[in-house]
Amino acid sequence: MTNNELISIIIPVYNAEKTLPRCIASLFAQTYGKVELLFVNDCCTDNSLTVIDEAIAYATHTAGIEVKILHHETNRGVAAARNTGLEAATGTYIYYVDADDWIESDAMECLVQEAEQKNADIVGYDWYLSFEKNERYMKQPVFTTPDDALRKLMGGVMRWNLWLFMVRRSLYENNGIRFIEGLNMGEDMMVMIKLFASAKTVAILNKPFYHYVPNAQSLTRVYSPDHIRQVTANVQEVENYIAGSGLYEQLKPYVHFLKLNIKLPLLISDSEARYNQWSGWFFESNAYVMQNKLLPLRTRLIQWMATKKYWVFVKFYYRFVIKFIYGVIYK
Repeated sequence: MTNNELISIIIPVYNAEKTLPRCIASLFAQTYGKVELLFVNDCCTDNSLTVIDEAIAYATHTAGIEVKILHHETNRGVAAARNTGLEAATGTYIYYVDADDWIESDAMECLVQEAEQKNADIVGYDWYLSFEKNERYMKQPVFTTPDDALRKLMGGVMRWNLWLFMVRRSLYENNGIRFIEGLNMGEDMMVMIKLFASAKTVAILNKPFYHYVPNAQSLTRVYSPDHIRQVTANVQEVENYIAGSGLYEQLKPYVHFLKLNIKLPLLISDSEARYNQWSGWFFESNAYVMQNKLLPLRTRLIQWMATKKYWVFVKFYYRFVIKFIYGVIYK
């Protein structure tokens, strides 16, 4: 392998001084020899910039690594930060790392090798769910074509996090794919579905390269009116893009599956207010609850009971399966 293809790694940063050192250390430890690190300072108010400045000083001694810091004058959110990184990127491939997380040392080498061997526009892989004292290996399903990947993404059996895929930069540029500033919820879903809808060849490595550290917000999902507004707008953007790509007829049921999967966490609760929120959000998709055969029957049944407003059964499922089995027996 010649290491000729430059990889642009985009790292949005907002007040991450505690986790950045581990993240940066993993980036400098890469066995791949040609990397461009793009740190996007989204108007940090802590010592994150000092940490990055120290990294730049170290970078002068690290062959093949170039570091750039891009600044926002005001806090504009993660969608804008990702766009800023994309505009400055010069690599053949785009990769994202969140400042809370870190990657395996051979991640870039393995992913570029796979992309070159398969001539792939997108390469996916497995990951670790990382806690303070332990980790859990999380597998992504195998996909062979962009259509196959789209069905699994929209059908709810494959995660769409940006950090789970390395993408050829030309896919962004040739198709005008960008994040929508201000829509910071569901922005990864919107962009990854657009990218797969535009890709010609894809590949997946069933090896874990990424260590994802859930934060308090990811553990306790908040469905505020603004959250719902942002996610709804990103879903509408997906629907419009698929309609314009000529894929709508074959993916129409999956658009509804996507909407059902996005609002499913509202049922993982014992709150009837959240159940009612589930009923009204993407109401047009409720008729599709039993059609997504990719999901387990129990998941489809819970959604079906929600369409009938059998809240007592939904509440029982949450208390018995989630709180008791997962919260007590499997804990």
